[in-house]
Amino acid sequence: DKTWWNELWMGWPVGIEYSQSSAVDNAHRLQGKLMIAVGEMDDNVDPFCSFQLADRLIKAGKDFDIVYVPGANHHTLGTYTERKLLDFFVRNILGQTPPDWNSKPIELE
Repeated sequence: DKTWWNELWMGWPVGIEYSQSSAVDNAHRLQGKLMIAVGEMDDNVDPFCSFQLADRLIKAGKDFDIVYVPGANHHTLGTYTERKLLDFFVRNILGQTPPDWNSKPIELE
């Protein structure tokens, strides 16, 4: 889990509050529709932390979506991720079918 960030805001020494606020330690408690978006070059949340969360969700029998974006950082995941997030919300909040993004060919540069 992201210990250095917690230390920045919650201080030292590490106590029970770290575990209580950890998404990894509390993955079994998460409910509803879940999605993790991971940027390969994220220097705010190490991608390993996101994969730790995914591992715990799997071990807890939770269903979730995960989007891994090569070359992306924490803030700029790009058009592909925006579409995946839109699809997630359209499907899970509006209860509708998202657009078929593959129906139109896109020329690669």
